[in-house]
Formats: sequence, structure tokens, C-alpha cells
Amino acid sequence: MKRFFIFAVAALLAVSNTLFVSAQSKITELQNLPTTIKSGPYKAGHIQGIAVDAERKYIYLSYTTMLIKADLNGNVVGSVKGLLGHLGCLDFNAKDGRVYGSLEYKDDGIGKGILKMEKSARKLDNAFYIAIFDVKRITHMDMDAEKDGIMTTVYLPTVLDDYLAKVTTNEGEKQHRFGCSGIDGVSFGPRFGKKDGKEYLTVAYGIYGEVDRSDNDYQVLLQYDTSKWHKYEAPLSQENMHTNGPAQPDREYFVMTGNTTYGVQNLEYDPHTSNWFMCVYSGKKKHFPNYSLYAIDGAERPVKQPLKGIPYLKKGFVVPLKAEGLKDESTGIRGWNFTIGSTGICSLGEGYFYISQNYRSAEGQGSNIRLYRYTGEAQNPFELVK
Repeated sequence: MKRFFIFAVAALLAVSNTLFVSAQSKITELQNLPTTIKSGPYKAGHIQGIAVDAERKYIYLSYTTMLIKADLNGNVVGSVKGLLGHLGCLDFNAKDGRVYGSLEYKDDGIGKGILKMEKSARKLDNAFYIAIFDVKRITHMDMDAEKDGIMTTVYLPTVLDDYLAKVTTNEGEKQHRFGCSGIDGVSFGPRFGKKDGKEYLTVAYGIYGEVDRSDNDYQVLLQYDTSKWHKYEAPLSQENMHTNGPAQPDREYFVMTGNTTYGVQNLEYDPHTSNWFMCVYSGKKKHFPNYSLYAIDGAERPVKQPLKGIPYLKKGFVVPLKAEGLKDESTGIRGWNFTIGSTGICSLGEGYFYISQNYRSAEGQGSNIRLYRYTGEAQNPFELVK
């Protein structure tokens, strides 16, 4: 018995040492990544999101109507053009080697602005998709999103329903259920309340920021099982847009952040902390703290409860914010005044992230993507790696 105990302890120590060495090796590898990746400028809309394939050492960047593929030194490998909708936040799915991004077509100021930027007179239907890029096929510049067999799409009818809905709020009848302006943030991760297990694609709503309504103070997150999506995937024709997609999400969640301007711009799950980071443009309602960065505590189970300010839905599954960062005493809302991240944030593991800092010049729009380490501190949640 004594020999067995000694053997078991020795085995446990060996495993612990192996895990420690592996973690240290991973940290060293991350510390040796380029501290800055320069992208652009391009004659395009501003950068919307980034995704990294750490194994093959590629970074993918969405510039509103264009996808860029580059190596981690910033050398461009290829690009995909031809979109007349808004390509937003991105995430790389290591399981199938493809990049997933939010893609929306709508008749509001954003949609009309994109058509004007692209010098297009087309009349497009309102539609919301997840664009899926077979990125290994991106080998040269100016590849066509519709014709070159690179991109498939899956339609999300739930989003369209909420976008088109008229609802009776506490302030009267309003357009757009929950203030839905479409979709933007996307990220793969586990079910809320779990630190691991099967991964789902979480899709965050864009939320109009009107200050004269109270039903737009939650962030709305839809979770989908993409392993079932092959039957829906189809190439996109912008002349005749398809409607192949799941009738509804697997789950719907709400996060009380208070008012934002256009909702979650970038969503990113970080396995190291179990945080879901939400980067937003700050809201304008004076009774909220209007932070620009929030973190969901992914380890905490959602609770079904009444939703404040939403009389047309009795209850919803609410996920809590992480008890980190600044705290607004009047509302209890936690977050940070971290002003970058809304144009791209990507978790690399062990607390390291690439975060986009966009810029505009006479030559167009671009970004410097810099390496950061998460601290969680109230005044400086991410520190620059130098």
C-alpha cells in the first residue's frame, strides 16, 4: 500500500511538472510572437474584426466589405472582395480550419452607407448571415466572394425577425425588438456556465442606442451548434439571397450592460479566464456607466429571470458580468474604460491577446494589431507587451 501511495504521488508530480513545463513553453512561444502586425491602409471601410490561426500562423482581418489574409509579419497572402454587406467580427474555428464572420444586409444608414462606399445602385433585401470562409483557398488578391468558391453562408431568420419587429415598450411602440440593429460580435466557446466541453458559435446583436427606450439595455447573445450547419451552407448570390438556416438558435441569453451604441462590436471567448469579452462603442444614457469593455463570467450559470425594461418578454436567461474592473455603485454594472478592441480582439491563450487599433490616413484605413497581456486591473485591463 505504501509503495502504491509513493508511486501515485510520484506520478501526480510528474504530470504536474509536465503541465507546468508545457504552460511555460506556451507562454514563451506567445511572448515571441510579433508585438505589432501592421495592416493597410486600404481604400475600404474601417477594420471590423480579426482572427488568428496560431498553428499555421495566419491572421485574418475584415475591412467591412473585404477579408484580408496575412502572415503574422503582416505580409498579405490574399484578399476576398465583392461584398455589399457589412462583414464584421471574425473567429477562427480550429475544428474545421475555417473563419466565421457576421455578415449583414440592411436598409438603415449603415447599409446605405456601404452601398454608397462601393458605388453600387443595387437594392438589397434585409438579411443576416454567418459568412464561412474556406481560408486555405485564399491564395491571391481580389478573389471574388460570390464566384471563387471561397465563401458559404448560413441565414439567421431569428435576427431578421427581431430587426423587423415592432414592439410595445414602456415608452410606446418602437421598431426593432430589443433594439436589434443586426449582428456583429461572433466567437466560439462553451455553453454559458461551463468552462469547457462542446463549443458553440455565439452571435451578438448589434443594438441601436436610442436613449428614449428602455428595452435596449441588454446585450443579446444567440448560441448555435455549427456542427449541424453543413445542410444549410450555400454560396451567396447578392442578386438572389438565399434563406437557408436554422429556424432558431439553440439558446438565447441576455447580459445587462446598460446602453451601448450599436451593441457588441467584437466578442471574444478566452479559455484562460473563462471570460467572454464584449467590446462596444459607449452608450449615452446618463444613468449608466457607459463602459467600452465588458466581460461575461462564463463559469457562472445563466439564471432565468424577468428582464428590466422589456415588458413584451416575461423572462429570459441572464448571464452575469465578471466581478472585475470598475464598478458603478448605482447600477452594480462592472466594466472598463478601455477604448480599443471594438475593431478587433483575439485571445491567443495564457492571457495573451492581439488587439486592433485602427487608423485613418490619406491612403485609406488600416490597423496596428498589437500584443497585449490581460491583467484585469480596473484602470488598465490589458498591458502592452513590449
